[in-house]
Amino acid sequence: MNAREKLLAGIIGGVVGVVAIGFVIRAVVNIPLRELDKRIAVAREKLGKIQAQRRAYFSAEEHLKDISLRTFADTVDEAGARSGEMLTRRILASGLRETEFTRLPVSRSTVKGAKEIGWNVQGDGPLTNVVNLLYLLDRTPWVHRTENLSIGAGEAPGTVRVRFSYLTLVVDPAPEVQRTNLVAKATLEDPERHLLNSIVSRDLFRPYVRRPPPPPQPGQPTPPYSKPGVPPGPENFRVVSLSEWDGQPEIHIRDLAAQKTMRFRPGDELAGGTIALVDYRPMPRADNSLLQSSSRVILRIGADYWAVERGRTLADKRKLAAAELPPGLPAKP
Repeated sequence: MNAREKLLAGIIGGVVGVVAIGFVIRAVVNIPLRELDKRIAVAREKLGKIQAQRRAYFSAEEHLKDISLRTFADTVDEAGARSGEMLTRRILASGLRETEFTRLPVSRSTVKGAKEIGWNVQGDGPLTNVVNLLYLLDRTPWVHRTENLSIGAGEAPGTVRVRFSYLTLVVDPAPEVQRTNLVAKATLEDPERHLLNSIVSRDLFRPYVRRPPPPPQPGQPTPPYSKPGVPPGPENFRVVSLSEWDGQPEIHIRDLAAQKTMRFRPGDELAGGTIALVDYRPMPRADNSLLQSSSRVILRIGADYWAVERGRTLADKRKLAAAELPPGLPAKP
């Protein structure tokens, strides 16, 4: 091999060596760079998720604060008292009689961070006023839901009986907010309320109303309770409600002869005895064990206790055995 060939071979070998060294250096440098790029991409993805969660958290926090501002209170007891007072005001504003309505408290857990409370409401009144009540409750500014609405014929002619549940939320734990007094702005003069007049005119919610009894014919004897000075018998007094108000049981007795409702509390005299308490234990009915009775008023007459189930008359009172007495009530007074 002459000098020229040796020079050419050396040049080629040098070029090959430089290229090989370049590949080695590139591999040594690029591999860590690629690993670093992967770590940067993973970090950016995690950072994006954290930022999205942060935005969702602040958005949810603002939404929760907005909900808290429209709740009755931050505690169950206070919210129950305020919502019950609001219900009473709406009943009176609708032109209905408060004594014709019962309100039983409802409290159940729903989702984590909130509790659902409310009232089971039942009462009688003219259909126009019942529609007024449902409209005013639907337009209240507090967080609420009305469910289980049922309307049927009432006790008196020209009335309907309405049942529904008015439910609201108590946030727990409640966020710190600057609470203001909410004011219900809906009135019975709103144009939206007048759109509901067709419900009343067409009696959409009242499938049947009992016809009032015909007036007595001349010479026909009238019932004993309609004679002046003759008191009606116990069959004319019906237990229409066993509710609670401010933690105190209330017994509403309907005088079917005079068409009025009277209110009693434990300790009052009734049916020849004294009201001992209101029993809210679900128990089988005495006349049909397949059916449940949700509440009853317990009377102490002499040395015995008697029970009158809700919906029955005072003539239907029955003597209780010792095993049927509520806990805390002595077997012999």
